[in-house]
Amino acid sequence: LDIFGEAGRIQSMYSVFHLMKEKGVVIDTVTYTTLIHWVSSSGDVDEAMRLWKEMRDNGCEPTVVSYTAYMKILFADGKVEEATEVYKEMLRSRISPNCHTYTVLMEYLVTTGKCEEALDIFFKMQEIGVQPDKAACNILIGKACEFGETSFVSRILLHMKENGMVLRYPVFLEASKTLKAAGESDDLLRQVNSHISLESLCSKAMDETKSSDDSRFISSVLLMKQSLVAVDHLLNQMKDRNVKLDSFVVSAIVETNCDRCRTEGASLALDYSSEMGIHLEKTAYLSLIGNFLRLKELRRVIESVKEMLRAQHSLGVYQGATLIHKLGFGRRPRLAAEVFDLLPDDQKGVAAYTALMDVYISAGSPEKAMKILEEMKRREMMPSLGTYNVVLSGLEKSSDFQREAASLKKEKKSLVATGRFRENVDVQERICDLLFAR
Repeated sequence: LDIFGEAGRIQSMYSVFHLMKEKGVVIDTVTYTTLIHWVSSSGDVDEAMRLWKEMRDNGCEPTVVSYTAYMKILFADGKVEEATEVYKEMLRSRISPNCHTYTVLMEYLVTTGKCEEALDIFFKMQEIGVQPDKAACNILIGKACEFGETSFVSRILLHMKENGMVLRYPVFLEASKTLKAAGESDDLLRQVNSHISLESLCSKAMDETKSSDDSRFISSVLLMKQSLVAVDHLLNQMKDRNVKLDSFVVSAIVETNCDRCRTEGASLALDYSSEMGIHLEKTAYLSLIGNFLRLKELRRVIESVKEMLRAQHSLGVYQGATLIHKLGFGRRPRLAAEVFDLLPDDQKGVAAYTALMDVYISAGSPEKAMKILEEMKRREMMPSLGTYNVVLSGLEKSSDFQREAASLKKEKKSLVATGRFRENVDVQERICDLLFAR
């Protein structure tokens, strides 16, 4: 469900959900919370509200996680009364709010200019034993900066100072900019975030640290949650000095930057690994591919795939087919074809071929899709139900392939008729049908 939800394939997500029901898999609160999250992320808040009601009607009791997630959805959509009622219901159910629940409430209050009310919650939650964490403080300061609420920012910074917390670098920059624009001192901001000045210490640390200890030094910087800007600085110096870090360290740098949406830091680490001949861990390459896809930096996606394959890592059947489809969805059929060509022969199965056909159908080139289908058949690969659905959806819109469409419909009908008696279905075919058997 998460895989299809994150990919924006809501209908495929629902197909899995219905399959779970058919197979007798227990549908619990976690399942519904997952559906509600991704459906709302796709913009369909009404459907998310319907799922919430269905969850309750089916006897699935909400947890603090589901209550909080649903409140956030409603606040974001301007349904304040509904969100407030959900919060009251949670309290009536004797479920105690956690830090994230309070953060959702405070974020909404700051957004509506009710900073005093937000601060009231901020201090009262501590009185009942719920401590605002680093994530909460970063969210609140970031939101307050959007509205120039410098007094609120200072109160949260004071709490962070007293509890040894620091800001993420982008939030620090925004807070600094907001304070300067208001003509206020940023002394407290810099006291709380003294680590930001680490860049000035990095050169000295590099001079005093032996090359054999470079990996250990950067590891400690990451583990201690020091500034990633300092890590960028170190990487540039190591590249200039031709110092080669351990693969696991560079992989950790890539993944940490991707987790924090620091594309420039992740790209720097990728370029460093490429120049130094360092093969990263597979998870690092997948993080890069996902990050670049979300930002629509599709040429960088291809570079990451090439580096991943050069490091002898496999994309896998599902990820290969999904990536081809995503590139096609971004109206870049040439890049999708390039990924297909990069795949090793054992991964060019029915799922990958169908994904490429779908790309050409979406691009309005059914003739290219037919050529791909013919090539697949020459390799003695039988189309799956998903393949037929993809190709027929394109041919039926064109008057140039009526004969071929009629023939494929017969093949599809035969496959559907005999499908119930097939004992062994190839993994490639299963994946293809999950992706494309709409």
